[in-house]
Amino acid sequence: MTRGKANMNVNRNAMQSTMQSTKQSTKQKTITMALAVLLTLSMLMSLTACANTAANTDSSQATGQSQNQSDSSKTDTSNIGVPTEPITFTDDLGNEITVENPQRVVACMGSFANAWQLAGGSLIGASDDAFSDYGVSSTSTKKVGDFSALSLEAIIDLEPDFVILTGASTGKGGTASQKELRESLVASDIAAACFTVTTFADYQRVFGIFCEITGRSDLYKTNCEDIAVKINNIVAKVTKSDAPTVLIMTTYSGGTRVQDSSTLTGDIFASLGAVNLAEQNPSLLRDFSLEAIIDMNPDFIFVVPMGNDAASALRGLEDATAANPAWATLEAVQNGKYITLDPEHFQYKPNNKWDESYQIIYNYLYS
Repeated sequence: MTRGKANMNVNRNAMQSTMQSTKQSTKQKTITMALAVLLTLSMLMSLTACANTAANTDSSQATGQSQNQSDSSKTDTSNIGVPTEPITFTDDLGNEITVENPQRVVACMGSFANAWQLAGGSLIGASDDAFSDYGVSSTSTKKVGDFSALSLEAIIDLEPDFVILTGASTGKGGTASQKELRESLVASDIAAACFTVTTFADYQRVFGIFCEITGRSDLYKTNCEDIAVKINNIVAKVTKSDAPTVLIMTTYSGGTRVQDSSTLTGDIFASLGAVNLAEQNPSLLRDFSLEAIIDMNPDFIFVVPMGNDAASALRGLEDATAANPAWATLEAVQNGKYITLDPEHFQYKPNNKWDESYQIIYNYLYS
């Protein structure tokens, strides 16, 4: 009995020892597993952070590359309008002129003042019609007189480095020669050029020189090349079979004269396929005759009022036609095709609105 109890105690102690050992082993395994889990989580977090950092770095680099590509695709405008060397050209009178980035420019014709500004140039002086007909600002630009009676003293007082003159011998309401003025300016060591603009082709040539001087090829495209495309599109719509007959008259306070195809308006009509009856009767170009017009009986009669008082100019023509009853029998008069054209498009040079002038005439003739 005593031995049996002793054995039982021994077994009990052995079992307790085994159980304690098992518990300790289980505890150690649990702690080990927990540590492994924590280590794994720590490694995953570290890897995630590294991945995010790499992704952010790649994104930043990609953004930087994209920005650089975007920047490189933009047109560099920092040098536009800054000529790098003197420009030498020949004006319409055959004079060779050299200018170097002129900043003190005087324009002695309103259309030239407007064209120079369209080319990116600035003005210190301009003729009176630049303000009245083309809206040139007077705050920074001084008047130098009517284009037919310019003040040499006023021009020289402005100390210009370039003066733009007209080489034409005719002007609004009479004659205007600025050739002699150029000689006086050149004698004062002032660069001066004479230009003559009548047709759109003339405008293209002169505006090209202006943009070469200012360095603004972008403005040549906007205010000349794009206009040429529009004009070509309008002209392309005309068919050879149309060919309406027209008579174009300019009326002013002193009388009326007939235009041929060499004028601003006459050239537009010719480009659009109209037949100018004045060229079939050249005597009309010298002497205006209502009787000759009545005999020709054109499909259209167009009138451009000229001078500072358009109403007065039109009144003179109306009085003359009213005195001849046969005028009312003309087909153009009876059919509402006796048309007055606005001076903005047909007396003054339209410059970057030349396509509008073409469109107006096209609409009258063919719409």
